[in-house]
Amino acid sequence: MKLLVVEDEPKMAALLRKGLEEEGYAVTVAADGPTGLEYAQTSDFDLIVLDVMLPRMDGFEVARRLRARHNRTPILMLTARDAAPDVVKGLNLGADDYVTKPFSLEILLARVRAVARRGPIAQPVRLRVADLVLDLGTHEAIRGGERIPLTKTEFSLLEALMRRAGQVVERAALIEAVWGFEKDIESNTLDAFISLLRSKVDHGSRPKLIQTVRGIGFSVRMDRDA
Repeated sequence: MKLLVVEDEPKMAALLRKGLEEEGYAVTVAADGPTGLEYAQTSDFDLIVLDVMLPRMDGFEVARRLRARHNRTPILMLTARDAAPDVVKGLNLGADDYVTKPFSLEILLARVRAVARRGPIAQPVRLRVADLVLDLGTHEAIRGGERIPLTKTEFSLLEALMRRAGQVVERAALIEAVWGFEKDIESNTLDAFISLLRSKVDHGSRPKLIQTVRGIGFSVRMDRDA
């Protein structure tokens, strides 16, 4: 299982990572709300452990935006707040469970396992932008009825972009989505794969779908000038 932990306290984040990894989970950590939101939207996770008190964007807002964008990944909220209105607010925003600090790691792990038993999260079978279709079931990319041969890395990169079609995906979020948070991938490696992907997806006289937003990242969308 892949878990996203959104926690700004370094000691707590390290404790959660260690405990969850010892249980066999693959763990990605984000230290603030916007980063957690970006990771959740560009990668598939089986569960999000989401602190409420976060810098730049609190956990309530992260949960609200994820649910508004139809992201159904289970959310386990983690917070020092134990007032009933806060618990109700978190659940009403789409959280699946709620753990109040301080807590034992055993309790948290039990809650994680309980959510895991609910089964896999339904994901869209196909992503579509204009005449470009990405079939997540067969791992095929098709444009204009023509199959596009992609490597595993190219497919993952295109999937991360198409999951946020029309939006700009930052470089750091793309690198994490494709290669993982722990790997040291340089920006020029991402540029090289974007170039390869563009040569396949936007080959010939086709309207250009893979757009570069200088200084920020990339987007899949119809070029307004096309």
